[in-house]
Amino acid sequence: MLVDSHCHLDFPDFAEERAAIVARALAAGIGRMVTISTRVKRFQQIIEIAETFDEVYCSVGTHPHNAAEELDVTADELVRLAEHPKVVAIGEAGLDYYYDKSPRDAQAQGFRTHIAAARRTGLPLVIHSRDADEDMAAILEEETGKGAFPFILHCFSSGRRLAEIGVALGGYVSFSGILTFKNSAELRAIAADVPRERLLVETDAPYLAPAPHRGKRNEPAYVANTAKVLAETIGVSDAEIAAITTENVFRLFTKMPRPAVAAA
Repeated sequence: MLVDSHCHLDFPDFAEERAAIVARALAAGIGRMVTISTRVKRFQQIIEIAETFDEVYCSVGTHPHNAAEELDVTADELVRLAEHPKVVAIGEAGLDYYYDKSPRDAQAQGFRTHIAAARRTGLPLVIHSRDADEDMAAILEEETGKGAFPFILHCFSSGRRLAEIGVALGGYVSFSGILTFKNSAELRAIAADVPRERLLVETDAPYLAPAPHRGKRNEPAYVANTAKVLAETIGVSDAEIAAITTENVFRLFTKMPRPAVAAA
């Protein structure tokens, strides 16, 4: 079994065939999917999807692109919404200096609010970090000093130092289809050095489809392609990478139940 630890099933790209997409993922051996919130104000849509499919769980949070729109969202509100049994994570939140769609101070403020919620709930914080390595490392080190919290550096495409700091602070590193791209040799070298017990795989669907689907709309079934490249990168079999990453998911996403084992 594999787990797609980060996808966006609420996005319009999937509206017409969401059930078929989930069915294709299950047929491909993807036993769990986590659909990730990007706006708290649209949380109800996320919950409805998670409630519709037994194998789909979700998060609650505000993407840094939308940080300025949702500075009124408090840690208390995130904690309250996270009480829903299908909510297994906080976020995604963080810093994105590539697009700068929200002012950087708003991104940082929102990020710290989400950290507080993750610390209080014990749920992992899904972190978005793009072109913001130094500030991200500084905030993670400062906030961990106030009290540890579980987190994932999702869709990792940053530098080696941020990966090392993240791991040192107890975080996990999740790799998307970017890992499979021909020009991602440096990223694969970083992945090879992440401790195996901290590795995750994801799609970030509908974005970043892995090879050989690159350029097409991504979907959770394709996480198997990323897992295959990660297995090659660290020198294990496809079955071993499935076992490694799935065990890591359930260790981190403590609220997400493991699938029932069929009787012999």
